[in-house]
Amino acid sequence: MFRGIVGVFHELDSTTDTIEELRHKNLGQLTAYSPTLRHELEHAIHPPQSGVRKFTLFGALAGVSFGYWLSIWGSEYWPLVVGGKAISTWLPYTVFGFEVMVMVGALSTVFGMFFLAGIPRLTETVGYDPRFSGAHFGVWCECAPEQQAEVEAIMRRHGAVEVRGER
Repeated sequence: MFRGIVGVFHELDSTTDTIEELRHKNLGQLTAYSPTLRHELEHAIHPPQSGVRKFTLFGALAGVSFGYWLSIWGSEYWPLVVGGKAISTWLPYTVFGFEVMVMVGALSTVFGMFFLAGIPRLTETVGYDPRFSGAHFGVWCECAPEQQAEVEAIMRRHGAVEVRGER
């Protein structure tokens, strides 16, 4: 049996109408393919909020902590006493802490983006058609075998050029 149904569409409006109806009936997991970025598809799919910002937050907090620790450790290990002032104060090390925070936060953001996107993908994407990189739009619906006939009917009703099952 097929794992899901893929529909190929010429027009954006029919694609978004199909996505909205499939979401409304809750028939399966949806993936939309488009030759260019279109905000209409994003509004129709309602993707969940990205978790990349958590990677950024934890990376930035770890970076600023490491930056302060490293500069204070260096001052304590090799003290330079000037006029009887305290060796370790937080104010002069704020610039270094900020710079390390930005660097580690940016690197963890890139790591989180790749990790959550599953890059590099070692397997072929199921439901993808090379026409989706040209002038066509696509909708992949991963659904149960008993729901596939209804998904296919919805896609055809909304003007799909081609509807087929994928394994």
